[in-house]
Amino acid sequence: MRASLRDASLTPEQEQIADRGIKAMIPIGRPFLDYSMSALADAGLREICLVIGPEHDVIRSYYESLKTTRVRISFAIQQQPLGTADALRATQHFTGLECFLVVNSDNYYPVEALRKLRELSGSGTVGFERGELLRSGRIAEGRLNAYATLETDAAGYLRRINEKPASIQTDALISMNCWAFTPTIYRACEAIGPSARGEYEIPSAVQYAIDNLGERFRVMPFAGEVLDLSTRTDIGTVARALEAQAVAL
Repeated sequence: MRASLRDASLTPEQEQIADRGIKAMIPIGRPFLDYSMSALADAGLREICLVIGPEHDVIRSYYESLKTTRVRISFAIQQQPLGTADALRATQHFTGLECFLVVNSDNYYPVEALRKLRELSGSGTVGFERGELLRSGRIAEGRLNAYATLETDAAGYLRRINEKPASIQTDALISMNCWAFTPTIYRACEAIGPSARGEYEIPSAVQYAIDNLGERFRVMPFAGEVLDLSTRTDIGTVARALEAQAVAL
């Protein structure tokens, strides 16, 4: 987990999990991932697949022992940490020929945004309005400026993902890696090469699908905040935001 300096506001358990780099399992009363999956259940999702590494026994053991009534949890193994598109390829046995959603495990998304994605009949993504993300103050402007923006055509379909744009308009739509996919995305994941940092990444696969496979991604603008648990300094902010949030899996 980034921001390696110890934070006196964290509990010993939070420090221990942060030191292991398993952001989704940071305890906020219960693991952060519980809140994220509860939001997915609220949005109508009933089957969830967690992509984990071979070393992530703490995640598997926790969820295999957890009794759930609203969701069924499966696992896919990413043998090496080769990027998000590589992780996505590991899920093909789970999704089969169905449409499916892909979200980050260290983000908590608004239920309504997830529901909009679930109700799509094809590929798409949520474009979070920059002004609304800034309004809550939970994501600093300097940090938000490093997020990818979504460039759309006149009909509201994705034209291009702009990674780390040099400048961002005030009304820009921000990508928070919240996607609906058809099985076509797997062809794109197989076709792309590694990025400059040696990883196979979902934005590259999406762009390939647009440019080469004729896939159309509906961009749905959304005014609302996303909780982002990227660094240790986020833990306190996220914990306060979720302290009254009920969890039902």
